[in-house]
Order: sequence, then structure tokens, then C-alpha cells
Amino acid sequence: MYGLINKSVQAFLRDNYGSALWAQVAHRAGIGVEGFEAMLRYDDSLTEHLIDAACAVLDRPRNALLEDIGAHLVTFDTVRRLLRFGGVDYCEFLFSLNELQDRGRMALGDLELPSLFLIRQCGGRFLFEVRGAICGWGAVTAGLLRAMADDYGALALIEDQELAGHGAERVQVLLLDPEFNTDRGFALTAPRSRGAA
Repeated sequence: MYGLINKSVQAFLRDNYGSALWAQVAHRAGIGVEGFEAMLRYDDSLTEHLIDAACAVLDRPRNALLEDIGAHLVTFDTVRRLLRFGGVDYCEFLFSLNELQDRGRMALGDLELPSLFLIRQCGGRFLFEVRGAICGWGAVTAGLLRAMADDYGALALIEDQELAGHGAERVQVLLLDPEFNTDRGFALTAPRSRGAA
């Protein structure tokens, strides 16, 4: 797995709990405090050790931690931009999630994002199947979808459910109000400052 995934966990822990806690997690996981190189590949088992260590140090359930990490991903402008290309509103964004894995590969050829499949939609209810190399991608997806609902100004109830067998998880979204709050906006380019040529 790309270090980019592990580095995202590292960034979440440092940003929210500080460098001292990150050092404890790194020590418990058996890695150096300097952490990960985004473009290097690491064994999936190291990611599992990292998540287990973070859960132990924080005394938090795995899915709750992964959901928070998913929400934190949206704070990175590159991730937010990749997601906002999915549609002009939250509903369009949800329909675009089947393409997320391919969009990720456009940015980074062999990035191993989970696959998301919209398996049912009716009356504002969306049900996604999530498959990834590591158990917990459903929780990460739920956090990401929650943060993106805020970004679009939508009111949605989101819950993840692990499925028995086949390594698949499900995430259910109930879109209550697509225009509940102000959309944070999205532009392809950053606004130019006054006086710029």
C-alpha cells in the first residue's frame, strides 16, 4: 500500500492529538517517529499495526477512529478537489462515487483506493458496497461522506455496516435536505489576487 494512506493516518493523529501522541503510536506500531514517505509502498500489515496502535493509545473503537480519519481526509485540498469533481451537488456527488477509484488512479496510477458501488437508490436513500484491502474502509467512507455532506451544505444521516463474508462493507446514506446549509463552494482554480497580471 502507498505510504500516502499511512501518512494520512499520521497526519490525522498529529493534527488532532499532537506530536507526542503520534510518537507513542509510532513506537507501539514499531515504526520510526518520522513516519512514512507518501510515494513509497508499504506492506498492508504495517497499516493494520498502525491502526491497531492508534486505537490502543487513544482507547477508541476501530470504526470510530477510522470514521474520524475519513472526515479528516476532506481537510486536504487535493482530496477535497478530487471529490468535488464528482458533481455540483451532494446527490450528484453520491452518484459519482462508482468512479472514485478510477479518478484516484488518474491522479496516481496504482493508488489502491477502495471500490465503491452504488447498489441501491430510492427516495433519498443510497446504499453503497465498499471493498478494500483493509477492513474498515466502510468506516473511512462514512466519515468522508459525512464531511462532504457538510462541504456541500447537505443534511444527511450516514451509517456504516460490516457485511459477513467476502470482505465487503456497506454504507447507507439518507439524504434529508440537499440544501440545508450554505455550500462551501468549489472552483477549478484558486481565485487570483487583485493586481495579479
